[in-house]
Amino acid sequence: MREGFGFRVTGSDGNARCGRLTTPHGVVETPAFMPIATYGAVRGVSPAELLAAGAQIVLANTYHLHERPGDEVVAALGGLHGFTGWRGPWLTDSGGYQVMSLADRARIDEEGVTFASPLDGRRRQLTPELAIQIQERLGADVAMALDECPAPDGADRGLRAQVAAERTLRWAERSRRAHRRPDQALFGIIQGGTSPAQRRHSAARTASLGFDGYAHGGLGLGEESARRVDLVRAAHAELPAQAPRYLMGIGRPQDLVAAIEVGVDLFDCVLPTRHARHGVLYTSQGVLRLRNARFRDDPAPPDPACDCPACALHSRAYLHHLLRASEALGARLASLHNLRFYLGLLASARRAIREGTFAALRERVEAQGTG
Repeated sequence: MREGFGFRVTGSDGNARCGRLTTPHGVVETPAFMPIATYGAVRGVSPAELLAAGAQIVLANTYHLHERPGDEVVAALGGLHGFTGWRGPWLTDSGGYQVMSLADRARIDEEGVTFASPLDGRRRQLTPELAIQIQERLGADVAMALDECPAPDGADRGLRAQVAAERTLRWAERSRRAHRRPDQALFGIIQGGTSPAQRRHSAARTASLGFDGYAHGGLGLGEESARRVDLVRAAHAELPAQAPRYLMGIGRPQDLVAAIEVGVDLFDCVLPTRHARHGVLYTSQGVLRLRNARFRDDPAPPDPACDCPACALHSRAYLHHLLRASEALGARLASLHNLRFYLGLLASARRAIREGTFAALRERVEAQGTG
């Protein structure tokens, strides 16, 4: 086990579980949701506001921080913790998904991913070893191995998913060998497309390498929710129960509770903050699209059950006005609300697991129709 790192399951309700993820910069109670701070900041939200909303751990993007300001700059200024002011745990992704999403700019081979930078057009290469080196410089508490996430469409998608899963395993071995930082955990990533057999194979092989935790990659790309749950469940059968499990990039509330029900511990997604900037709020009463005209003179708080700044101090009509006028405060307040909703939902999930009432929580979330 890494220096200062550990994970312990503290309770369960069926396959749903709560636990404690210990890192050098604090303990994370799981299941937990990680707000996304792509460039080292959740857009428009300060570290103090993240903490007040209930955030325990934050995710930053390796590729974007490597491009600017540069991982050497971040390292020289105290790593992510010193550079950003968020003193709690950080997780960094490997940067692979962002690089591969460049599509026509990227070429994937056994060595890594070669691409043209969208900033200056210069050719770059991201290898498993470089991805680890960057994350070690950034100083995250949890780093991710580089993986290949194939496009989900095309007649040959099954074959491409198999090829990508095998390459991801070879890159995982290289990532393990390259990783040297003793105070940083390293997670491996499971691939395999929408094939349960491939997912099980990938999970078993990845687990044999002895990572500190395991992530489900390549999901949330168009498959049905029930299919996704089956794929996650299949992989979990091959993973060590004492290691944390992370479902990458999944963000609808009903999808979070469905994944928690089969034993997922960590989540991240841009959905709460991205939707907030467009006036879409998640509430205990369902989804509100506050830019709609019907909210123009609505005096009610966005969510009467919420204690965030937007709900404690402002009306739906005021947020409607700010969002329609493109005032920055509107996006900020909406983001604070959605983050509070998501982080509160995960706190409720932890409590329900401890109390043995998780099934009732899932039914309530599904009934809200948040999607």
